[in-house]
Amino acid sequence: MAADDLDNLAERIGYRFGDEALKQLALSHRSWVAEQLPVAGARPDSNERLELLGDAVLDTIVSEHLYATYPDLDVGQLTKVRASVVSTDCLAEMAGELRLGEELLMGRGEEAAGGRRKRSILADAAEALIGAVYLDGGWAPARQLVLSRLAGRIAATARAPGRDDYKTVLQERAARSGGAVPRYRLSCSGPDHELLWRAVVLIAGVEVGAGEGRRKKQAEQAAARAALASYGAPSPAVAGEDAKMFSGTPLAGDDSVGTP
Repeated sequence: MAADDLDNLAERIGYRFGDEALKQLALSHRSWVAEQLPVAGARPDSNERLELLGDAVLDTIVSEHLYATYPDLDVGQLTKVRASVVSTDCLAEMAGELRLGEELLMGRGEEAAGGRRKRSILADAAEALIGAVYLDGGWAPARQLVLSRLAGRIAATARAPGRDDYKTVLQERAARSGGAVPRYRLSCSGPDHELLWRAVVLIAGVEVGAGEGRRKKQAEQAAARAALASYGAPSPAVAGEDAKMFSGTPLAGDDSVGTP
């Protein structure tokens, strides 16, 4: 990674590392590590441990901000807002804004497969970067990084907590229309340490939406969102009362919020 690239990244994230090795570690995907020759019997580390730390730091920063800023929200609403903001999609968008995909150290095979654009990889890199900033500079710069990128999203989500719980909305619309209860069919692919789940939502046996996610609930939420997004043009096979549930205004927000 060129010095100019590192300087540009420092400008984008608003933080200059004292320990450049931590920055490189945050950007080291496991696929790159697997291609490196061992030095003294060991390969370099990947960013997975930093990702774990960054996830905990991120949760705490967002939770503290929510608690201090939104005293009128109850615990259920706070939980929904936090789940939305720390979701894979939201973190992938943050990583995209910071152009982390361009900076990742990635194996040739993963890069050829579009790894620099994969939302799960981008979200993991964002968490690893937060963890690295925390280790290098402490709480204050980590908090500044998180809130400089997520405070706007937090504010928007806090105005209507839970509105991006697409499974619940889909089920409620189905109930109001008197139609069949939405059913989800799940499948998964990939290695055990990086499973990708795919969900298909069916109404009266007809597929009306599909989505993917790193967890089952994320995939189901993405599928429900896709179904709601098609409200203006339901499948021709969805007829009668079941079609009525697609009337109304589609929801906006993240598609990977967990189910309550």
